[in-house]
Amino acid sequence: MGTLYVVSTPIGNLEDVTHRALRVLREADLVYAEDTRRTRTLLQRYEVDAHPRSLHAHNEASRIEQILAVLRADGQVALVSDAGTPLLCDPGERAVAAAIEDGHQIEAVPGASAVLAALALSGLPAMPFAFLGFLPRRDGERRRLLASYRDRPETLVCFESPHRVGQSLETLFEELGPRRACVARELTKLHEEVVRGGLEDLKQRFAGTQRGEFTLVIAGASAVREPLSWPEVESQIKTRLAEGGRPREIAAELFRPTGQPRREIYARAVALRDKA
Repeated sequence: MGTLYVVSTPIGNLEDVTHRALRVLREADLVYAEDTRRTRTLLQRYEVDAHPRSLHAHNEASRIEQILAVLRADGQVALVSDAGTPLLCDPGERAVAAAIEDGHQIEAVPGASAVLAALALSGLPAMPFAFLGFLPRRDGERRRLLASYRDRPETLVCFESPHRVGQSLETLFEELGPRRACVARELTKLHEEVVRGGLEDLKQRFAGTQRGEFTLVIAGASAVREPLSWPEVESQIKTRLAEGGRPREIAAELFRPTGQPRREIYARAVALRDKA
């Protein structure tokens, strides 16, 4: 019985590869990659003497028998995608299913994930969440999908291309309303950008064609609420100041439940502290 390894690779910064991933790639009899050029960059960086073969959406079916032949000879096969964890909007699902059906062992080698990175950076509830992959290109399909999540509590995470991100943010606002959201661009790369705010503001900021790879995080229905009025917020700030709280701590504690910006809460906490 052979072993098929599903290996996560960096989503940008090559330092994010794990020691285990490098060992598996060195020891594998065959390495299959969505884009062999991108995988070679990683292999060369860490002096891994492997020669990846392509496995992508157009040839996955024809590669399955090659993979099974190695596994039936008790070999080891490593499967990687362009970046991040394979099978999430990437090929490999049919190969894994075929290996399982043929009785072979499957091992995941965890690592970088744009989904989890964006969720962690968003400031929105991480549990529960739903990953929608790339939103449908056709407007009607995209709207129907979003409408099906309109009343659901999950934080939504999706990928989007730089050519459609502005249009998708517009549709998200129209279908879901004025929710809090986060746009994460080029995660872990040189020009990483993370922008948080309401969908109405974000759709304007990212209107038109952009550059880079985008991950969007949108608040679920249970997180949608009208922000507390400033008199109510200031009352809570005063209470926490009286208890010895510091402005920065107070801002971090109150911005989510009140729906008001962290920076503004901090500024008002400083002003109220100094006035007192």
